Amino acid sequence: MDRNIQRTGLLNLLALLAVAAAGFAVARHDGSLAGQVTALFLGVGTLVALVSWFQMRLETNERLERIELEEMARAKGSAALFETTEVELFPAARARQQFEKWFVPIFSILLLVLQGGGAVLAWRELAGLPAPPPMRQELLALSLFGLFALVLFLLGRFSATLARLEDHRLLRPGANWLLLGAYLCLLTALGIAAVRTEFPRADLYLARGLCVLLGLLALETLLNLVLEIYRPRVKGQVARPLYENRVVGVLAQPETLVTTAAQALDYQFGFKVSETWFYRFFERALGWLLLLQLGVLLLATCFVVIEPGEQALLERFGRPVPGREVLEPGLHLKWPWPLDRVHRVRTAEIHTLHIGFEPEEHKEHAEERTVVWTIPHGKEDNFIVANRETPRAETPEPTGRKVPPVSLVTVNIPVQYRIRSLRDWAYRHEDANALLQQVATREIVRYLVSADLNEIMSRARLEAARALRQRIQRAADQFQLGVEILFVGLQGIHPPVKVAPEYEKVVGARHKKEAKILEARAHEIRTNTLAAAQSFALTNRAEADRLQLEQTALARAAAFTNQLPAFRAAPSVYQQRAYAQMFAAATAPARKYILLTTNTQDVITYDLQQRLDEEYFQRISAAVKPPTKP
Repeated sequence: MDRNIQRTGLLNLLALLAVAAAGFAVARHDGSLAGQVTALFLGVGTLVALVSWFQMRLETNERLERIELEEMARAKGSAALFETTEVELFPAARARQQFEKWFVPIFSILLLVLQGGGAVLAWRELAGLPAPPPMRQELLALSLFGLFALVLFLLGRFSATLARLEDHRLLRPGANWLLLGAYLCLLTALGIAAVRTEFPRADLYLARGLCVLLGLLALETLLNLVLEIYRPRVKGQVARPLYENRVVGVLAQPETLVTTAAQALDYQFGFKVSETWFYRFFERALGWLLLLQLGVLLLATCFVVIEPGEQALLERFGRPVPGREVLEPGLHLKWPWPLDRVHRVRTAEIHTLHIGFEPEEHKEHAEERTVVWTIPHGKEDNFIVANRETPRAETPEPTGRKVPPVSLVTVNIPVQYRIRSLRDWAYRHEDANALLQQVATREIVRYLVSADLNEIMSRARLEAARALRQRIQRAADQFQLGVEILFVGLQGIHPPVKVAPEYEKVVGARHKKEAKILEARAHEIRTNTLAAAQSFALTNRAEADRLQLEQTALARAAAFTNQLPAFRAAPSVYQQRAYAQMFAAATAPARKYILLTTNTQDVITYDLQQRLDEEYFQRISAAVKPPTKP
């Protein structure tokens, strides 16, 4: 029986090796990514089958050696020939022990490196692909991988059954890898069939899933190595092979999960739960229950709800369904997945594409969100723009060449649009979004080469935005993109970052020039106005003085005319009255002393000191006050 098990192990090894080589050649020729990763799995399984077969031979040699020694001992008795150490008597056992002590851990580490490194390298290779490569001869590859799956499954089921009946632990790893390889070959065939039925990325997604599975196997191998260090060694106890993956065993033989669950329930409840009628019924009906659940899931895919603001494309086998290409918001029925597929698009939503730059991620601090010309705020592109300002003749170029009438400008133009016809947007072009961006870029380039730099950066910006929106809309209609251009923003137009400081200096000098001109004009207006006001005031003052002199002269002439009759009527009275008026006016500021009695001989003493009263101080302060400026 041991020889039969060895032959089965060798057959498993040869089958894995042959299918791995043939599968890699077929996948490489056909361009199947999942097939190449499956070949990597089969290669790892071949190494596991090789080590398990070699360990199987060592255990067989050890068993035969013990049988021969026992027969010789019974035939010769306890001769002195056999009174030696156990190491000398059992060299095969020592070879097996050294193999399990040193080679198996080293091989497990190598297996970990192969699984982990293969998963990482394959994932990077898949991530670097812009699109799945085209397949050649899909039907041939599909049939060959189906044949590989059938051969591996038959050999794997036979080996797994033999390992379970004979309780042979070393035959189990190779059998598990055979079954896993059969399932992976079947998945690869299904992936090729999906690509054949207009699902071009199915093979790529399957290859990525297999890379994740290979990474999980590497993690389990690492965990086994760590647990092996702390595993208690009991003499005579047969340990599980270190290179055997439990995940592979579960995937290869999922029915073992039911047995493991039954054992766990028996241990948990303390009686044979696995022998009850309910458990027996559940075990028999498990397949039907899974089929029922799968049927419910497929039935659930027959109903699709389109949310408000959305539209959906209904495809059957990758092609639009006639009469139902576009689904409006609401509840709809369709064939189950994967026959019918629905692609949702938010047509009522405003989409934005950026021309000339790639926006950076949102920053938290407000000062970092401030956009200036001298600091780049994303990956920006430069465009050619016309410059109608001719250079001065007195400042020629050092090289003698004529300066072209163009300049460079950096544009950050967001273009906002809404999908108007979903069918045109989805089916008339392979990548409508990229085409719209190229069309918008072309129209912006055409417009800028005919626009003036200073005008488009100042007063003509709004007009340019309207013209660009009309141009992009007209070009999109020509390509039948099915979009409506809503807004074209020209807020982010500025010189290139390298020349922005010099441009700011020129702009600053122009602003200073305009400020000086306006300041001179203000001074001119202020000076002329003040001069006119002073002229008007002087003219009015002279006119007032003239009128005053004339009126005074007229008043004096009228007074003299009126006084002459009074003098003629009473000359003496007129003189006395005039004298009294003149005396009163002349002696008004002087102090006066009035003596009421005249018949006495009194001595009068005069105090001629100045009286310091409030009136005196006011007159002194008025006298020393500086004159006011006119």
